[in-house]
Amino acid sequence: MHSPLRGSPLCLVLGCSLSIAVCPAHAAPPSGAFEAALRAKSAAKPAIMKRARDLLTARYDLSGRTDPVARMSGGKPIPVGPTARLAPGLTWESLAALGAEEIKRRGVFPYPPLPHPLAPTDGGMVFPASQTRTHPELVRFDVDFDLPDAYLPEFPPPMYLTTRPDLGDVSHGEEVTLDNADALLRDVLTPFQLDGLRLLLTPFPQQQFNATEDRAALRAATAVTCFSCHVNGHTTGQFHLTPDLRPQAARFRIETPSLRGLFAQRTFGSKRNLRSPEEFTEVENNTAYFDGDIVTAAAKGARHFTRTEVGAMAAVQNILDLPPAPKLFPSGELNHRRATESELRGQTLFRGKAQCAGCHPAPYFTDNLSHDLGVEQLYQGRAEGIFKTPVLRGVKDSPPYLHDGRCPTLEDTVELFNLLLDTRLTAEQKKDLVAYLRTL
Repeated sequence: MHSPLRGSPLCLVLGCSLSIAVCPAHAAPPSGAFEAALRAKSAAKPAIMKRARDLLTARYDLSGRTDPVARMSGGKPIPVGPTARLAPGLTWESLAALGAEEIKRRGVFPYPPLPHPLAPTDGGMVFPASQTRTHPELVRFDVDFDLPDAYLPEFPPPMYLTTRPDLGDVSHGEEVTLDNADALLRDVLTPFQLDGLRLLLTPFPQQQFNATEDRAALRAATAVTCFSCHVNGHTTGQFHLTPDLRPQAARFRIETPSLRGLFAQRTFGSKRNLRSPEEFTEVENNTAYFDGDIVTAAAKGARHFTRTEVGAMAAVQNILDLPPAPKLFPSGELNHRRATESELRGQTLFRGKAQCAGCHPAPYFTDNLSHDLGVEQLYQGRAEGIFKTPVLRGVKDSPPYLHDGRCPTLEDTVELFNLLLDTRLTAEQKKDLVAYLRTL
């Protein structure tokens, strides 16, 4: 069957010579408006991504250095930093000696906010290539992921459950999907939990991925699930724009946090301070999925869950466990028989000079509060406001760091806080602190 649309703008963008019966983009003839948007945004995409990558190159050395020994829980090498490029003539020691006011005045802070490639005019969920290779339905024609894979969590990440710690990774190295969830977990989860897991794995409409022609994906499809971002209950570094701030230019890039250890948390959402996983599940579906716009959500087919469904989804989220930490006692204290001298020194720094434990107390390394770090004291820019204290247990599995991923490695994170808190750590102390963080 010959395609009457062959040679159309959609075909030209796809490089398509297939028939309507074969080509998924030809499942239904697109309107002229969609083809015009597709052509314009596809043409603009190379310049957008060049600008994003030029920014990353100017700020960081992202050559992909990894530790020869240290690994994430599933075996992926841990990236090594610091990656940030310093202004000419500065070292980390001389930069820290300047103090916040001088750093800001001279414009030499190496970790300003990291923007979404489409900011400030647009945003939306963007998925890394490690994920889109197996989920082409999550590819966008207007933007690509910008950070290299070396600075992202592993895909797929292991999945741990508080109810069956004896089983280790219950995903057995697979991405849990609707196709395999029952086979993998029917003898591990209760029927109620299995129903919740199926809901977390069910595709629903989202702002950029939906069945309307106002979308950023080629196919008209409901492609995004809760576990598209929280793969196996963790994260693979997807980002979007926070939905809860206005005006548009004030909305910041936000990385997907892990759902591991949700049971140890008392508030949810980076700025929302929602009080339960059930409330978070409902709000997330109505805000993050559709940029907080209920009119758009209705037009694009937003799914509104029943209380029973929300409860089932929360029942799964509440048993997502943290990865094993074989060098820690249940109290969060390092086991002296297993820890290295560097790790033990790092623990002392964490609790003392580095000032980490004030917000990240053991055993889960969060105080369940929100804090305004005042990072803008180091750069010319708007106030960033409060953010929830993240759980640091398992932190080695979750690069990049901070809410917007501006710190690609743990070393970068230590450098940022050394400047922010004026802790004046030595180079050796920073190494010890990173060694300790990797044990958590």
